[in-house]
Amino acid sequence: MSRYEFFDRAQLELKPLAERAHDLRAGHWLALDDVAPPFDHRDLPALAARLSGARQAGAARILMMGAHVLRAGVGRHIIDLLERGWIDHIAVNGAGAIHDYELARIGATTESVARYIRSGEFGLWRETGELNEWIREAAAESLGLGENVGRHIEASDFPFKPLSVFGAAYRVGVPVTVHVGIGYDIIHEHPNCDGAALGAASYNDFLIFARSVERLEGGVMMSFGSAVMGPEVYLKALSMARNVARQRGRTIRNFATAVFDLLPISGEIHAELPKSDPGYYFRPYKTILVRTVADGGASFYFCGDHRATLPALRNALLART
Repeated sequence: MSRYEFFDRAQLELKPLAERAHDLRAGHWLALDDVAPPFDHRDLPALAARLSGARQAGAARILMMGAHVLRAGVGRHIIDLLERGWIDHIAVNGAGAIHDYELARIGATTESVARYIRSGEFGLWRETGELNEWIREAAAESLGLGENVGRHIEASDFPFKPLSVFGAAYRVGVPVTVHVGIGYDIIHEHPNCDGAALGAASYNDFLIFARSVERLEGGVMMSFGSAVMGPEVYLKALSMARNVARQRGRTIRNFATAVFDLLPISGEIHAELPKSDPGYYFRPYKTILVRTVADGGASFYFCGDHRATLPALRNALLART
């Protein structure tokens, strides 16, 4: 037993989601025929061509993203890309599962931190804690965390289930992996959170992700709005995949990466910055755009709002069909 006292979670008061003020509701989500904010970039056709070649070759087409990409309201566009076979793996952080679940269940998500942290209510909403039960089940049954979330949403009668990326991915057989950090997410506050199950289920997802990275030769890895999870999880998985490939006389070098983010980058994106430059510490730059494609790959950078860039990518792909 630890020599230190633990916080007593039994003292917490959980409230129903119906009492929460939501910042985002289902009407924020773009329909496929809605006019998205304009975005154009000379490299979009080149990335679309890479994805087309990867799909034809059966190579990996990976989308890693931060949860705010879902909050941008482009879930229907992601689902359409899944259904058309343009994406065959999605990786998100823990918040991605939470937003997807809440949206599917009640057609709303996102609370005001500034409002609810003052009263100690932030994150302590009863229904969202159901995810902890699904995570415990995933660990017990050796399933991926994202796999079990998608399985339950797809089997549910949630009124907004058609907006769920997790449910759609499970339906078409594409893995969604959830890469969590303990203490990062609101469901970790809840009394029913099992840290061991959380770690086991998310580690299953990491191994599922690494298996997809083994197919990255000739493929494409895209990171939308993930400053830490995306580049760090990808880096470790790529090292594992290359280690096994090297033992078998294969290489994983000829692939493309793309970063979609909000930070403007000027100058040469394919050369590593010096440590004296603050941009050196922007992981998507040095990890995804430079280091991991230095032996023969290609990389692209697109700066813009995800509500504009993801629909623009979909349009570039549809133009090839």
